[in-house]
Amino acid sequence: MSLMNLFNLDATVIVLLLLMGCVGGFLAGLLGIGGGMLLVPALTWIAARQGFDPAYGVKMAVATSLATIVFTSISSVRAHHQRGAVNWSIVARLAPGIVLGSLLGAQLVRWIPAAWLAGCFALFVGYSATQMFVDRKPKPSRQLPATAGMLGAGGVIGVLSALVGAGGGFISVPFMVWCNTAMHTAVATSAALGVPIALAGTAGHLMAGLAVQGEPPGAVGYIYLPALLLIASASVLLAPLGAKAAHRLNVKQLKKAFAVLLYGLASYMLWRALTV
Repeated sequence: MSLMNLFNLDATVIVLLLLMGCVGGFLAGLLGIGGGMLLVPALTWIAARQGFDPAYGVKMAVATSLATIVFTSISSVRAHHQRGAVNWSIVARLAPGIVLGSLLGAQLVRWIPAAWLAGCFALFVGYSATQMFVDRKPKPSRQLPATAGMLGAGGVIGVLSALVGAGGGFISVPFMVWCNTAMHTAVATSAALGVPIALAGTAGHLMAGLAVQGEPPGAVGYIYLPALLLIASASVLLAPLGAKAAHRLNVKQLKKAFAVLLYGLASYMLWRALTV
């Protein structure tokens, strides 16, 4: 029996899921993001098309997005590591806070008003995009903080990533660039950080979804397995191509590409804040 018949997926949904995987994988390699900001709204639409309960559909979209980022990030970071671009020291210092923050954020999903979260997120992302687009230079003396500061920064990245179902690159890349980390290194290191973010966030959502009753066929708690399988299959193939493209762009081009993406993301989240 085919996947389409088993989970009642029509051809349109299957093609869309594969396309989402291709786009998410390429962006993960190119800009060090997991593609969650594209995946979450698309998965929410698919959940509605499949007839899922709206309250379940949104949480399913966030959790499934994080689960796909595990595979996308591994493929992306492997390609960046082969080029020697990942700063593993930064990964080691941010990862503990990211894991704790991701676990916490997954439990906070049901408590924080969506409009508040979306509005604050839109303002932060819009500010970060402007700084990158105008290529504002950080102070030459600015450096990454000490251990306690990195733990706190990792915690913030983890919480926000789990709340919105993203890999954290929308925060970690501007943070590292603001601290005078080279743009190509920031993108590659962000790809590596996507792995602990997604693993911890997925685990948190799995725990939060243990009490879910009557989940649809193919779902485990808040994780929708058909979407995970199709998106991950496509994303792992495209992530290395995105990484290759990233290393061909100069720093200014890469910053502007990232800024344009952030502006689109900020606009979407502002719209969500006004319409929730």
